[in-house]
Amino acid sequence: MAILDIKVIDEPVLRRKAKKVVKVTPELRQLIDDMIETMRDAPGVGLAAPQVGVSERVIVVEYAEDEDEEEGAPPPKKKLYTLINPEIIWASEDMVDGTEGCLSIPGWLGDVSRHDAIAVKALNRSGQKVKINAEGWLARIFQHEIDHLDGVLYIDRLVSPDTLRRVQPGQEEVEEAKAEKIG
Repeated sequence: MAILDIKVIDEPVLRRKAKKVVKVTPELRQLIDDMIETMRDAPGVGLAAPQVGVSERVIVVEYAEDEDEEEGAPPPKKKLYTLINPEIIWASEDMVDGTEGCLSIPGWLGDVSRHDAIAVKALNRSGQKVKINAEGWLARIFQHEIDHLDGVLYIDRLVSPDTLRRVQPGQEEVEEAKAEKIG
């Protein structure tokens, strides 16, 4: 496995619609493994193939539903999702504002309105069909990563340009967690 370079906002690959994967190959599985290692190293909770310069419809997400850990408690167990050609097939009418950051826009956070719950269909790394129902923060992560596959960045979806704010690079996840607990 390898840690890949994460492309930043001025890279054209981030603004292109990614190509549908037609066949799950050993090379694609290697890309997925490298994306997982890159996401964990960053650290982040999701990563889309265009963020590492590959214009294909692949995302990886790793998130623990119960991130509120008590002092001295073991860290929550995270679930890893690897999705090929993910597609949102249902979205709730309820929208929720939340603070987002992005590995491709280091040092910035902004508030985005997303569907509170969604259903996603995709292929897993073995090429089998999967359907995932997600709500809350996990639904937000999936929507953010699937947007990347369509050349959309979270800054395109800000509830207001005024919500975009600078933070210390590397502190985005900490600031997002604070914002999530506040509102």
